Amino acid sequence: MTGFRFALFAALGIAAGVAAIPAPAQAAIEYPWCAQYGGDENGGRNCGFVSYEQCMETARGARASCEVNLFYVDQQAKQKPQPRKRAPHN
Repeated sequence: MTGFRFALFAALGIAAGVAAIPAPAQAAIEYPWCAQYGGDENGGRNCGFVSYEQCMETARGARASCEVNLFYVDQQAKQKPQPRKRAPHN
């Protein structure tokens, strides 16, 4: 019976270890405008704004500035253009 208990505890330990492994993080969604908080490298940065106006609404209350996100890649630009289908010749 001791061997069975050891195997049971070993299996439970392995299951607990596997359950403790964190799931892979999803990439952060980037948007075209960033709010820069604080004037130096110690300030924070939030690149979650779809327009300059949206960024400024948040930045005004936090004494931040808005700037273009240089790392933003337009999702539509990433999509491959679909090949055009030709009309059948008669």
